[in-house]
Amino acid sequence: MITKSKLKNDPSLKSQMVTFAATRSNISEPTTYCTTLKISHWFKAMQEEIKALIQNRTWDLVPRPPTANIVGSKWMFKTKLKEDGTIDRYKARLVARGFSQMPGLDFGETFSPVIKYTTIRLILSLAVTLGWAMKQLDVKNAFLHGFLKEEVFMEQPLGFINEDLPNHVCKLKRSFYGLKQAPRVWFDRLSQSLLHLGFYYGKTDLSLFILCKGQSIVLLFIYVDDIIVTGNDNNIISDLISTLSRIFSQGLRIFALFFGIGG
Repeated sequence: MITKSKLKNDPSLKSQMVTFAATRSNISEPTTYCTTLKISHWFKAMQEEIKALIQNRTWDLVPRPPTANIVGSKWMFKTKLKEDGTIDRYKARLVARGFSQMPGLDFGETFSPVIKYTTIRLILSLAVTLGWAMKQLDVKNAFLHGFLKEEVFMEQPLGFINEDLPNHVCKLKRSFYGLKQAPRVWFDRLSQSLLHLGFYYGKTDLSLFILCKGQSIVLLFIYVDDIIVTGNDNNIISDLISTLSRIFSQGLRIFALFFGIGG
């Protein structure tokens, strides 16, 4: 926690906080698709999002089924900031209007386990006490790595409707953001990958995964699309991160949360 004494003794920290607050207060993010088309950096962000969706083979364009439930879509915009408060990047995300899904038709089970707060506190305490390095893994477009079991149809995204097939709809193959089952499908994909790598579930928390090799132990826990990993063997952790980068082909962004004496 940042206290007044820390701010007083660390002018650079205070300066960063002031910059961060000033930048955030001056940020204006578009609220409608039409507004975004007039701003070059936001339109570029939309193009990058569509490119990622196409590369992931997120959907197939198919003729509109006459009796199917067609889910709408919308654009959401967010300015990502660096730790010092300067702008890192502009993020545009296409999301499904999941509220229009119909139970039993285009979604079934939606529950997805998340790590318990008691487990988080226990692992943080363990890592600090034993001096373990701790890292956060950010899987790019995490939900898109899961595969849907149900048939879900979505309208083509505004601004990127296929001119040759304007009346077609997107038959989704991936666990698209905004769908009711998306977190569950992503968790299933990630957990099966971890089990295949030799991890096993924690007995009291299904979002905790444990890997033991001789005297080495690695702990990994999941909170929706955030992944935290720690343990007493940095080589195994590095190999794990490399393997996950290959499985989830768009790669991982890695953040060092803190380092203990063994980091």
